[in-house]
Amino acid sequence: MRKTLLAVSVMALAAGCQSIPSDAPKASANLQPTKGSTVRGTANFVQFDGKVRVTASVSGLKPNAQFGFHIHEAGDCSSGDGMSAKGHFNPNAKPHGHHGTPERHAGDMPNLQSDAAGNAGLEADLDVITISAGPTSIVGRGLIVHVQPDDYKSQPVGNAGARSACAVIQRS
Repeated sequence: MRKTLLAVSVMALAAGCQSIPSDAPKASANLQPTKGSTVRGTANFVQFDGKVRVTASVSGLKPNAQFGFHIHEAGDCSSGDGMSAKGHFNPNAKPHGHHGTPERHAGDMPNLQSDAAGNAGLEADLDVITISAGPTSIVGRGLIVHVQPDDYKSQPVGNAGARSACAVIQRS
C-alpha cells in the first residue's frame, strides 16, 4: 500500500511539472511609476501548452495590500497617469471578470498581493492571451498596476482605481 501511494504521488508530481521549450515565444515589460508614484517592476511572459505564464516582481506598493494588475489595450505610457494605455485588453468583447472564468477580458489577471515591505510577486498561467501574432497577442499592449484591488465584478474594469505603474509589453 505504501509503495502504491508513493508511486501515485511521484506520477502526480511528474504530471504537474511542465517543461518550457527554449524556443517558446517570450515577452517582457518594465513597469515604470506614473506621476507621483513609486511603484515599479518587471513582468515576463512565456507561451507554452496553450497558455501564457506571467511572472512579475513589483516594488513600491502600499504594504500588505492587493492591487489590480491588467493588460491594457494600448502600449502607450506617455500620459503620465497611465490613462494613455486605454481600457483593458478585450479582443473577444467579454465583460470584466475573474481571471479564472471564461467570461472575462483577455487582460484580466490576478491581483498583486504586497508583503510588509511593499513588494509583490506573481506567477500565473493564463489562457485567452498569446504572445504569438494574432488578435489575442499581448505584444505591444500596455501593462498596468492599479492603486486598488480588482473586485472582479464591477464593470467595466473592476473598480481598481487609478494607475500607479505602466509598461509596454515587448517581445523578447
